[in-house]
This record gives sequence, structure tokens and C-alpha cells, in this order.
Amino acid sequence: MADTFNYRIDHHGSLVRPPALLAARAETDAGSLREAERAAVKEAVVFQRRLRSTVVTDGDLPREDFRSAVLDRVTGFRRTGEESDGLTRWVAETYPKADGPLVAEWAGLLGELTVVAPKVALPSPAYLAATTFDRDAAGSGGPASARELGEALAEIIQAEIRLLVAKGVRLIQLNNPLLLTHTAAEPGVTGALSFEDALAVEALAVRLDERPEGVRIAVAPGWAAPRAVDRARAERLYAAVPADRWVLPLDRGTDAELDLLRALPEDRDACLGAVDATSAAMEEIDAVMARIDAAAEVKELEDMALSPSRGFADVASRPLLSAGDQHRKLVQVETLARYCWGNEF
Repeated sequence: MADTFNYRIDHHGSLVRPPALLAARAETDAGSLREAERAAVKEAVVFQRRLRSTVVTDGDLPREDFRSAVLDRVTGFRRTGEESDGLTRWVAETYPKADGPLVAEWAGLLGELTVVAPKVALPSPAYLAATTFDRDAAGSGGPASARELGEALAEIIQAEIRLLVAKGVRLIQLNNPLLLTHTAAEPGVTGALSFEDALAVEALAVRLDERPEGVRIAVAPGWAAPRAVDRARAERLYAAVPADRWVLPLDRGTDAELDLLRALPEDRDACLGAVDATSAAMEEIDAVMARIDAAAEVKELEDMALSPSRGFADVASRPLLSAGDQHRKLVQVETLARYCWGNEF
């Protein structure tokens, strides 16, 4: 893609929440929380600009976890007292209905604070459908199937994408931690959606008839490559979902990571999660560059970008690293990008 350089230094979107924001979230005063969220987002923008990131996000700071952009603003879901994969479990009880825009207000604030292209991350409709569909609710007036729930969510998310683009957002990322599991030679647990249904639902959300120059729709299909990749299934994934950019893991240096890249069509960008966002230990530059060099033998370096391997705090109260370690990891991404592309971004 000719304008990949515009978004060469990327990150998944979620950042470590500052203590003042966590304290405000624990209080019951909605007005104070709102002020704390806006102050935290403004500080996060300054933080990202100092890092010379080529994208700026709100850090997911106004949200409880990476799914909340939808679950907080769409009716029809019920929060349970259970946890699944470290996340509070929600179930879909009725057909989802958006209660106004999802995150467009925060995207608008980013546009006011910086001239750098705002980036927005959203949970994918297939991921939400796969993890919230409840067969018991289906018998009492809820969505009849996970596919039906996913299609309803895809309409909501596609409408939000169109609104975000109209507000000047140029990079929108959908997160589905389950998609890479579907591409495994021996697929594991993938929730309530089949592979075919997941592909159909994701395609509905990302397909835009028109988009301004420079707009990119990205999909992050998982935080880690499977042990072995079924290349045919990976190729089906990329062919079925017309995303411009695929955010792929490259922090382990495995053959499976390269197989995911080999399956990617030439006309799609790849953002390589080359820095481990789960460990405070700093990578050796030479070791990471060796992985990037191997990736460059598979795909043109000019069609790639770099990022951490995942978000730093997909759940507000459970960051993967400290704020200081997060800073060092993001600086390392910027350093690696300059090793790869010089100062041409």
C-alpha cells in the first residue's frame, strides 16, 4: 500500500491507566469520572506524540476493557458474575441496539488535540458474537443464533466505522483474539461461531463502499500465532475479510508466524507485533531485526509496520506492564522502525 508509511509506528490502542483515573473509576461520581477520563486522554495524546508514534489513540482510557466500546453503548447485553479467559462475561439477551455513537466523541477529541491521524480500536462483531451468544436467551426472544447476533453487531460496527471516517479517523482496528485459533492446524476453542460464520460476520463490518484516501481498516486476529498454521485456512481468512491491514504476531520468531505472513495477499499491509507487550524484559535489537529480516524475505518491507504484540492493558484494572515498562517498549518500537525505514515517516 502506497501510504503505509503514514502509520509505520503503530500500537494496539490500550494503554496503562494512570492511578488518578483508576481512583476516579472506583468512585460513584459520574461527573468526576468524566473529567478524569478527559484529562487522562489529553495526557495520553502528549505521551504518544513525545514517542513520535505515527498514530494516536485514546488508550481505551475511558473504558473498562477492550470490548467496552460496544458493551457500554449497545443495549441487549447482560453482565454476569462470571469470568471467562480473564474477562467479565456478558451474554446477549435481546437483539443489540446502539444507544448512539460508540466512541466517535472520543475520536473527535483526538482530532482536536493533535494533527496526527487518530486511530480507534473496536472489538470485532464476530468476537463479541462468539463469546456472548447464549442459547438459553435464544429461546426467550434473543438472537436465534450466534451468526444472527454477529450480523446485527456487524451493522452497528460498520455504521460506527463510517461515522469515525467522517470525523477524520484514518486507522480503525477491529480486535478478534479468536481468529488465529481458527487458522491452526488443530483448531482449539473458538466460541459459538464456526469459521465460516466468523468470516462472514467480519466481512460485513469492514466492507466500505467508499473511503477517503489514506483510510485503513485493520484486523488484529489474535495475540499469538498457533503452534502450526493451516495455510489454506489462513488464506481463506485474508480472502474473505477485506481488511487493508492485518496486525500479526512476530515476537517469538516461529515458523508459524512466518506462515501467517506467507498466506497474506500482496495487496494487504502487515503490522508486525515484534515487541513483547507481556514481559518487562527488553528485547535485543539484533534478535528482533533478525525476525524482521526473515519477514522481509516473505513480504515487501515497504508494506509493513511495527507495533507491540498486543495492547498493554486490555482490562483497565489488570495492566500487563507498568507505565514505565510500557514507555520503554513503545520507545523500542520507534527505534526498530528507524532501523527499518530511517526517518522516512
